[in-house]
Amino acid sequence: MAHFICPNCGNRSVASERTAGFSNRARGCSSCGFGFLFELLDDYYPAPTAAFVVCDADARVIGVGRGVRELTGLGEEEALGQDVREVMGLDFGVDTDHIGTALEWGVRVLDKPVTVHAEGDRPEPAKADIFPAYDDDGGLLLVLTPSAERTPQ
Repeated sequence: MAHFICPNCGNRSVASERTAGFSNRARGCSSCGFGFLFELLDDYYPAPTAAFVVCDADARVIGVGRGVRELTGLGEEEALGQDVREVMGLDFGVDTDHIGTALEWGVRVLDKPVTVHAEGDRPEPAKADIFPAYDDDGGLLLVLTPSAERTPQ
C-alpha cells in the first residue's frame, strides 16, 4: 500500500495503485479534487498549520495549498512561476540548500529549521519537510510548519 498526501488540502490517503484507474494519469485528491497527490514513502502527518507548496524540477512554484497565505502573506498569483527560495525568502542557514539537495538527489529532507521572509515581511521561523516527486517530471512538495515561537500578529 502506498501513502499519499494532497498538497492542496493536506488530506492523507492510502491506495494500492499510484495512478487513476488503468491510465497513466496521476491519482487526484478524493477530498478536494486537486489534480495530483504526492506519494510518501512513510506515512506523514503535517501539523494543522502547515503550508504546502508544489514546485517543478527547477524549484519554481506550480501550486500553493492551504496555510501558505497565513504563513507568508502570498497568494497563488504572486507565487506561481517564481523560484520558491526567492519568492518565500527561505533561509536555511549559511551555504545550505535543502531544496537543491532534494531535487538533485531525489531524497526527502525532513525537519529542517528555516526562516521565511516572504514579501519583505518580518522573518517567521518554521520547519521544512521536502519531498521529491517520484515521477518522470521531477519536482517537489515543500511543507512549511510554523514554529511555536512565531512572531505575534
